[in-house]
Amino acid sequence: MQAHIDLNRCSGHARCAAADEEVFQLDDVGYALRAEFDVPSGAEQAARLAAASCPERAITLTD
Repeated sequence: MQAHIDLNRCSGHARCAAADEEVFQLDDVGYALRAEFDVPSGAEQAARLAAASCPERAITLTD
């Protein structure tokens, strides 16, 4: 699974990191650091929760 974060839509709510702070890395003020990355095996459920929790719908997941 791959995560794509639209950095222009990210508003720094940090809800993705609340789902899994190791997968969704943020800068010092709560914005996503990486726009695209592979979701580690076993973290798919947390990635889905993070995508669903994002109020800006900035996270999309692909298999």
